[in-house]
Amino acid sequence: MSLLKEVLPWWARWLALASAAAVFGTICYNKGKQDEGERHIAYINQQVERATKIAKAQQAVVAQAQIKYVDRIRTIYVKGETIEKQVPIYITQADNVRFAVNAGFVRLYDAAWSGEDPGPAADSDRKPVGISLAQVAEVDAFNATACRAWREIALGQREYYLQLQMTTNGMKW
Repeated sequence: MSLLKEVLPWWARWLALASAAAVFGTICYNKGKQDEGERHIAYINQQVERATKIAKAQQAVVAQAQIKYVDRIRTIYVKGETIEKQVPIYITQADNVRFAVNAGFVRLYDAAWSGEDPGPAADSDRKPVGISLAQVAEVDAFNATACRAWREIALGQREYYLQLQMTTNGMKW
């Protein structure tokens, strides 16, 4: 130690000590930054795993909803077509002759579907329009089928989005 005192002046010894402390501090500082970086990478990996699980669960929801509601809607249209084909069984030609559809009925029917006011009744509303009762029944059966299908679509979409939301938020459905 005395040799070190004779060879190196006091200021050089302090400089060496300060340099060693700076090197040690830099190593500790960089090690801390490395630990923070590793924690950040672990956090990012957790988020990726969570997003992957959610995406897989959502794919299952999409497939299940598609299978369930496509089949339901197809069944509704098949039943509706069957009912439309049965109109001649329930409404015969004799029924078509006995019951005439007048212009007032057509005006009210059109107003009901458009949401517009049909206006005041007129004498022309009593005249026949040449539409048979069977044609009215076929149109009504088709409209009822379409309404039932749209109802199933709306219910299906509501259930689908609820299931997606629950899947995304981590709840079981």
